[in-house]
Amino acid sequence: MSGGAGNGAYDITEAEPGPAEVPGDRPGAPAGTLGVAELALKPALEAVLMVVDEPATEEHLARVLQRPRRAIALALRELSDDYARQGRGFDLRLVAGGWRFYSRAAYADAVESFVLDGQQARLTQAALETLAVVAYRQPVSRSRVSAVRGVNCDGVMRTLLQRGLVEEAGTEPETGAILYRTTNYFLERMGLRGLDELPELAPFLPEADAVEGDSPEGIPSFDVDDSGDSQTDH
Repeated sequence: MSGGAGNGAYDITEAEPGPAEVPGDRPGAPAGTLGVAELALKPALEAVLMVVDEPATEEHLARVLQRPRRAIALALRELSDDYARQGRGFDLRLVAGGWRFYSRAAYADAVESFVLDGQQARLTQAALETLAVVAYRQPVSRSRVSAVRGVNCDGVMRTLLQRGLVEEAGTEPETGAILYRTTNYFLERMGLRGLDELPELAPFLPEADAVEGDSPEGIPSFDVDDSGDSQTDH
């Protein structure tokens, strides 16, 4: 700007303002984006948990979101409480050591109707029964599972192994037969924190001593068991 006052002239050049700085802008980052550590924590947790394939641990979430684990744990529990208070159709649960979104139990019928519409159940009745025996009697051998069910279950056990619902857990000292137990994936699919949250169904299953006489020879096997026992005719 220029002007005059009396006989003296002056010239003042005003510098043009530079571009406004945006908090969180970093070299190489898209304009207007925030660093991970500067994002609002709860929405960031929701965004991450929407895409996880398995329950995410607090340690993992703290690392990727660059926050203290205590802050992550507090925010997760607050979110879970918020969803419960609002009566949302989903909730946030701590399952198998990590956090994940699940549909709320009150709306199980709606979810089942959608999932099974035009489809068959993923596990057969025989597989579900076998899985229940393993869950309540683990670690347990195939022959003992067969004794409880009253039918050979070798094929069903292989299916459960392939789907990651059960796994090997050492061998039985007396017979050398392979023992099986449920996996963390089983807990995840069942929505359980641990085996202590299984429903009280165990009293309806025979005790191990009750089938001792039938194991391992009491139930016929029609192929070679993984334990090394060969086919037996009765």
